[in-house]
Amino acid sequence: MYTPHPLDTKDVMLSDEILELTEKIAENVHEVWASGRIAEGWTYGETRDDEKKTTPCLVPYSELPESEKEYDRNTAMETIRTIIKLGYKIV
Repeated sequence: MYTPHPLDTKDVMLSDEILELTEKIAENVHEVWASGRIAEGWTYGETRDDEKKTTPCLVPYSELPESEKEYDRNTAMETIRTIIKLGYKIV
């Protein structure tokens, strides 16, 4: 059985400037995801239906429910924290 072991980044503090960057990256994460879905034949639909390939998340980032934005933010934030944890600097 697979047991994930993500890098522990809890000790990485992000400045306000980096937090602003996180939101921009989160929006781009959504754009990349949406582009991929559209390329796979998915379209907008009121509910997610894997057989019909419809999803309510094929909307601009600004129109996503907060729960979906939070998922993208977490991906972006953990990516930035991992970069910093590995010793790289964002300047």
